[in-house]
Amino acid sequence: MVITRTSIQFTAWYKGEKYELQTCEGEYRKLMVLLCGKIYIEGFGACKGLGRCDTSLIKAEGLHPALNTLYRNETSTLYKTGILQPNKRIACQIFVDENLKNVTVQVTGNK
Repeated sequence: MVITRTSIQFTAWYKGEKYELQTCEGEYRKLMVLLCGKIYIEGFGACKGLGRCDTSLIKAEGLHPALNTLYRNETSTLYKTGILQPNKRIACQIFVDENLKNVTVQVTGNK
């Protein structure tokens, strides 16, 4: 039996450098872990994926409508930190699936 996994390609910007990233569905669960695994980002995701900090903050372009849903603690964390732009998300709250295809993310951290 052959298991076919969906290939996911997207672009990430970090400190002015462009990264063309590729993964497959099931390799990483959350975007924060993928970004840490593919690009070493010091201090990224200080709350370890609980959505309680903004250290894994990203700015996203081309988000699939399914990725516009805020999960768990993300809504209150963004509100408390004054981040109200709809294209700003916390990477630990974004699942890695086909909805990330062709998205561009800029890693901003808590800036």
